[in-house]
Amino acid sequence: MEQRAEARGNPPRPPLTVSRLALDTGRENVAVVSRRSLALRPEVFRGFSRVELRCNSKVLLATLLITDDDSLVGPDELGLSQPAFRRFNEPVGSLVAVTPAPPPASLDAVRGKIQGRILSADEIRAIVNDVAHYRYSDMEIAAFLISSASFMTSDELLALVAAMAEAGTRLSWPSPIVVDKHCIGGIPGNRTSMVVVPIVAAHGLTIPKTSSRAITSPAGTADTMEVLARVDLGVEEMKEVVAACHGCLVWGGHVNLSPADDVLISVERPLSIDTREQMVASIMSKKLAAGSTHLLVDLPVGPSAKLGNAAEAMRLRKLFEFVGDRFGIAVEVIMTDGRQPIGNGIGPVLEARDVMAVLSGDPKAPVDLREKSLRLAAHLLEYDPQLRGGSGYARARELLDSGAAFKQMQKIIDAQGPSPCAVQPGPLSLDVRAEADGIVAGIDCLQLNRLARTAGAPLDGGAGIDLFKKVGDRVDKGEPLYRIYSLDASQHELVAAAVRSSNGYLVNGHPPVDGKPA
Repeated sequence: MEQRAEARGNPPRPPLTVSRLALDTGRENVAVVSRRSLALRPEVFRGFSRVELRCNSKVLLATLLITDDDSLVGPDELGLSQPAFRRFNEPVGSLVAVTPAPPPASLDAVRGKIQGRILSADEIRAIVNDVAHYRYSDMEIAAFLISSASFMTSDELLALVAAMAEAGTRLSWPSPIVVDKHCIGGIPGNRTSMVVVPIVAAHGLTIPKTSSRAITSPAGTADTMEVLARVDLGVEEMKEVVAACHGCLVWGGHVNLSPADDVLISVERPLSIDTREQMVASIMSKKLAAGSTHLLVDLPVGPSAKLGNAAEAMRLRKLFEFVGDRFGIAVEVIMTDGRQPIGNGIGPVLEARDVMAVLSGDPKAPVDLREKSLRLAAHLLEYDPQLRGGSGYARARELLDSGAAFKQMQKIIDAQGPSPCAVQPGPLSLDVRAEADGIVAGIDCLQLNRLARTAGAPLDGGAGIDLFKKVGDRVDKGEPLYRIYSLDASQHELVAAAVRSSNGYLVNGHPPVDGKPA
């Protein structure tokens, strides 16, 4: 009774005011209060992992941290990390109410999945909705990803694709044929989309290409295109570019296509999770949301690719076709050579260099990147009912060799706007040299991806690897196999140590010894 009377006698606690912290917390929303807070008792919130912030009609969930440093957050303030401040979108000094946030109800379904239960479409929709609205912590997202990686039924996969597509923007286009292509990744370089899009757009087909940031690779299409132009376009900006150029190359996350997927990717990246079902759900949900009617999927197959053999590729192909049929997307899946990198550059700046070399007709342009891009573009051009069957390759080559594709790329770059990124390789370099004469018998794509990421790619656009030798090339003792670029001294030292462990090259059919070719 005394405690209740005391509570009734206490004056109401004043609200907190919003302050902005110079604190980058990645994807997570983080709020910080002083231990001497005037508006709430921090110890009351210790039993809650999340808090609910309210300002007018806005609501934001965040992880609460407590500080003893009044210079960081005063007793009458609530500090928001950069991501939380951006999403809350209220000015500094705004009054905000803070209450403990109960965990999302959909977490019960995640616990069920962990225990082996098959989830209903409604449960999956609830999970995706909460993920898209940042109601899950990274730990909770990881629990859902790992439990789903263990097993996922066909119905669960279809429900996940539908829920992810429905959670964000759904685009529609005036053209009855909207083509797209996607590679599942895993092969260094392989930046074919940036050659295919201007070829197809120059022909006149609609190809609004949206791409993700890299998950486990040194660069995604969005990372590489950002070297040349803006990729963070809004929906209306994207539509204007497509109307003017027939195509675009933009980051799907900024146009809010399948927003839950970008959240999931941010957790998948450090965990290196990329299961078949999650891969198909990620790709197909974005293509469904993007309004694609015809999709070409590139499945590289090789000993160090994501798909090691044709049998694995066939199973994945069937999965793509199954989902495409259910959602009315005409899906064509082709298997390509994934035994070694495509192009010479690995990392955003170096891959952008290769792309522009192919488009501009530079005689030093990588032949493999040019030829693969032409073959992929040919498949897409064949969707044009006005083009005679079997003439897709000839038409693609005509558009590339005439300079029409290069002009179209320049038009797309101008329409999307100037790049905010640096366009030079990193200042620190390391040549990896052959220790003996021989023939390059194999290249480990996975190891080169790791080395390029260790060097700083894709976050450092100028970091990466420039290849000088491919499979079948002869090398002389002391001749460089490739050059690694990095921007940061600590990363440069890390990648140098990693190369000594394994440089990813097989010479004369023998593995490297002490990090150097035999």
